[in-house]
Amino acid sequence: MMYDAATESLARAELTQLQIERLQAMLRRVYRNVAFYRTRFDQLGIDVEQVRDLEALQQLPCTTRADLQAAYPYGMFGVPLRDIVRLHASSGTTGKPTVVGYTRNDLQHWSALVARQLVSVGVSEHDIVQIAFSYSLFTGGLGFHYGAELLGAAVVPASSGANAADQLAIMRDYKTTVLAGTPSYALTIATALEEQSLHPEELNLRVGVFGAEPWSEALRERIETKLGLRAYDTYGVSEIMGPGVAAECEQRCGMHINEDHFIAEIIDPLTEINRGTGEEGELVFTTITKEGFPVIRYRTGDLAVLLDGDCDCGRTFVRMGRVEGRTDDLVMAQGIKFMPSQLREVLMRQRWIRPDTAIVLDRKDGSDTIEVQVAVSEEAPFFDEISRVSELRAEIVRTLRTEMGISVKLTFVESATLRQKVGTKGVSVTDHRQR
Repeated sequence: MMYDAATESLARAELTQLQIERLQAMLRRVYRNVAFYRTRFDQLGIDVEQVRDLEALQQLPCTTRADLQAAYPYGMFGVPLRDIVRLHASSGTTGKPTVVGYTRNDLQHWSALVARQLVSVGVSEHDIVQIAFSYSLFTGGLGFHYGAELLGAAVVPASSGANAADQLAIMRDYKTTVLAGTPSYALTIATALEEQSLHPEELNLRVGVFGAEPWSEALRERIETKLGLRAYDTYGVSEIMGPGVAAECEQRCGMHINEDHFIAEIIDPLTEINRGTGEEGELVFTTITKEGFPVIRYRTGDLAVLLDGDCDCGRTFVRMGRVEGRTDDLVMAQGIKFMPSQLREVLMRQRWIRPDTAIVLDRKDGSDTIEVQVAVSEEAPFFDEISRVSELRAEIVRTLRTEMGISVKLTFVESATLRQKVGTKGVSVTDHRQR
């Protein structure tokens, strides 16, 4: 099923022509209304009227998060503030947050794109959608909320503030059929299900839509087994739109990028030279319909690939693979290279460990030290037993040494403190080695 079949199955030539027309209109609007881009283009001698095909887009400079932060709060807006009807912002864990504005047209497009991705995984007006993303300046909660409502589904705005037991009670009592949230929170709910000796068949769940953090196929299988649903990946970037940028269909062979609203590129993170289909690199997006907050060649920092070939679902939009990490995430310590998401994946296999993870790197007597901060679930039957907690600590340290080859100091901290430290991404890295 498709929400907008005429657009989602456009022939490539027609889609390319649509992108070019929208790109040209957007560049003229941005040059006229956004001082940042007008100044940059003038300095580089770029005439936006000469951008007549998608290849010419590669000649334009990239936009970075630092550029957006320097324009805080409203310097990148493409319309007067009186035309902005919604404001969202990034978490701002490093430096100032980025503030994103939406016009009424932007919100209508956003809702339609989320509705589009929900339909692509079999959600309809007959479903009850429980949204376990945060309702806040973060775009996840409200993005899915309005998309599901536009589709005609019943929405349960549970947010991520409710504890896992409350989420389960809502699911059971309200007969929830669709769960939307982060994969780590879905696993927390699944653990609570086991702790209450409930069987997935006692719930009505059938579809899970998860995103906002990297996750693996192994984690997908665990969530599906424990919750008795079919799990799908979704991708969004707050600076681009929020949820609705790309999502899997029922074929689950990559996430379809909504190319009628966003032009996607893969670049070499160091040289900014474009890479071919199937080559991993940094995802770059250009918005071609956004009014409130248009961005040109925005470097997301996310590492992924664009995929070749047609999809059996009939959609013609290019697909992207799972996000494998970030350009700023690679950790080199103790002679080992690893992504924080890899370490987090090992920790999430430990039953009584909550998913938030903080990694602190330092150097002592010339050697790298790695401290890993995690929280023990309050539902653990041995939560207050020092000896059992010590055994759990030793077990995790051994597992990380065996599977990743690193020696760590494991520190247990309070869950609320850790959540505040890591923000919405669920993992943070602090490096004191260069002090």
